[in-house]
Amino acid sequence: MRAFIERVERLEEEKATVADDIKAVYAEAKAMGFENKAIRRIIKIREKSIDDYNNEMAVLDTYLAALGMLPGGDDD
Repeated sequence: MRAFIERVERLEEEKATVADDIKAVYAEAKAMGFENKAIRRIIKIREKSIDDYNNEMAVLDTYLAALGMLPGGDDD
């Protein structure tokens, strides 16, 4: 049991180090003028297959159109 606990503790330390590294990359990107919100969204998109992404965008467009929120759409 001790070995499992120690392994988890080491992994938690590594996870914290990686999280700090990721924060540093975002801070560097922000300092160069990039929007972190957009970067995070792009990373989420890149995790998906192209088919999943296209399906998600089609559904989103359908909902936005139904609400009249697409550019050039009716504002009913």
